[in-house]
Amino acid sequence: MAEASNLNVHLALVHFPVYNKSGEVVVSSVTTLDVHDISRVCRTYGVGTFYVITPLKTQQELVARLIDHWLKGFGAEYNPTRREALLKTVVKNSLDETVKEIAEQSGKKPCIVVTGAKQAPNSIGYRDLKKELKKEDPTLLVFGTGWGLEKNLIQSADYALLPIQGGSGFNHLPVRGAIAIILDRLLGDRETQAD
Repeated sequence: MAEASNLNVHLALVHFPVYNKSGEVVVSSVTTLDVHDISRVCRTYGVGTFYVITPLKTQQELVARLIDHWLKGFGAEYNPTRREALLKTVVKNSLDETVKEIAEQSGKKPCIVVTGAKQAPNSIGYRDLKKELKKEDPTLLVFGTGWGLEKNLIQSADYALLPIQGGSGFNHLPVRGAIAIILDRLLGDRETQAD
């Protein structure tokens, strides 16, 4: 089977600006489980770079230590697949810094697609976004932590991906689960899967 390669698609997990349960804009905490699991999902679907976005130096250091452990430390020998998954995981201060890096590397500003549990203006469905991704221009899929991305970030994006609907009326997926579902819908190999 051919290896998945979607290097023009990047993913950002934003810890600021996001909302807390009370609707206040906050910096949410980075969880190492998110970094591990999302890195593995991104590697499985051949995503270019997974960006962990937090302005807090202590949280940036936590992510850097985690990555360093699996790339250079005992973890690199103990679990080579975890090492491979974390090779393209990077921590950044802000979404603007991330967009700038992608633009510098690709020569073009990425299309920014935000995600969330609620429908937003300028929505795009999965079928239409898949067509956009085939153009091979850089795209940045943006996921929020806490209780979702701050509204100005959503409004300034090129698109807002339609929310996942499970059909039960309950809509509060963990971000790791939402990322796995969305990447599978957008980048999954449907040709080799059984009906």
